[in-house]
Amino acid sequence: MPFPRKTSQAILSFGAIMLLLGAAKLLHPVEFASVVDFEPPTVPLSAATDSTPPPPPPLPVIPPGTASRGRRPGYAMRPPNGMAVQIIDPAGSMRPFYQALDRTAAGEGVTRILHYGDSPVTADSITADLRSLLQERFGDAGHGFVLVAKPWAWYGHRGVEVRANGWTMQPATQAHARDGLHGLGGVSFEGGAGAWSAFRLESDHSIMEVSFLRRPSGGVFQVRAGDQLLGFVDTSGALQSGWATFAVPAGAREIRIEVQSGSVRLFGASFEKSGPGVIYNSLGLNGGQVQVVVRYFDPVHWSGQLQHSRPDLVVVNYGTNESLFPQYLETYYPGELRTVIRRIQSALPGVSVLIMSPMDKGERDSSGRIVTAASLPRIVQIQHDIAQETGCAFFNTFEAMGGPGTMARWYTTQPRLVTADFTHPFPAGARKVGILVDNAILAGYNRYRIAQRAAQ
Repeated sequence: MPFPRKTSQAILSFGAIMLLLGAAKLLHPVEFASVVDFEPPTVPLSAATDSTPPPPPPLPVIPPGTASRGRRPGYAMRPPNGMAVQIIDPAGSMRPFYQALDRTAAGEGVTRILHYGDSPVTADSITADLRSLLQERFGDAGHGFVLVAKPWAWYGHRGVEVRANGWTMQPATQAHARDGLHGLGGVSFEGGAGAWSAFRLESDHSIMEVSFLRRPSGGVFQVRAGDQLLGFVDTSGALQSGWATFAVPAGAREIRIEVQSGSVRLFGASFEKSGPGVIYNSLGLNGGQVQVVVRYFDPVHWSGQLQHSRPDLVVVNYGTNESLFPQYLETYYPGELRTVIRRIQSALPGVSVLIMSPMDKGERDSSGRIVTAASLPRIVQIQHDIAQETGCAFFNTFEAMGGPGTMARWYTTQPRLVTADFTHPFPAGARKVGILVDNAILAGYNRYRIAQRAAQ
């Protein structure tokens, strides 16, 4: 339904003012992005799957006698399906991650991934497909981290439904916490007696871990699975991060957190299974940028959060919002990206780090044609160069999905693969990207396996 005339005029006027402020550099990139990074619309999966590429056909399983021993039935090594763009990793940053995958494939442990990103990741777009693809091959060790409430209406995780009430929310990209304590996922939640969160799980999980802030004035919360009380947590004490772990009863589908007394500050909840397998944590922030991490994540606190999560791979997938500011890209952005990488590497020495470029981003030129945003290739090049400089791996999402003009093609195809903002993919478009990244990971893992076999 079209907007009323006055509403339309107000929206257009507001947009024009924001763009003028941005062009005049009177508006901070973080603030501007948090305004213009709108909800990524969704469509029913059934309406979007016709154009989703099928997974690559299986190849014969690597013969027994290698690290594939103990692999789950049905697992087969698969080729990159003709993909030209693979993970660039001259420093071997991905090797520890591939080693973890090998142990998991042999039934010896859990491989954990943290994927930081902006609005598509906020809706578990791309990451949900990556999670399911990797878990199909290496085993499902659980869903991973979920915020305790929805800071944005479109926040979501495939496989976990979140309902909540009574929380004051402070996303790092918007009303950030003054102390910079935002937990693993970048959002702080504070609630008094009666504040609650409920997580509806689509499958069985055996462990739930609640992440909270311990502080002198901390209150008490309880955790229940259906009618069964799992326990109470007193969050009072010296200021520091806290975690409480609960065994989830078999068959439990709804887990509820409720503040019983005082004021409680939470960050999120993680759900795990007995393993072995993969846990893929989707950590999206609406308006997310490296600048947010540098300016609003307390370094010591975030370091502790990263260390507690014990990842084998950290994916840094920002860039769409930064690309709105060409001058910023040439001045502050490279240094801020280096700072984020340095903090991750300092907190997690020896852990694989993958810089994942943004997708293509379209805009209309003066003739009305949809073209790639002028600064998009530049930010991809900067990310590539800094990955090489810092010893990180790099995946060129932009090039892998087709390079310049991709969003124009995605918007004109039927059914459409991207929304009218030429930025946020529909589910079928997100799955395309998820498959590309999955194929690149698998190609790198295959190369690692081949090298291991040759060295034996």
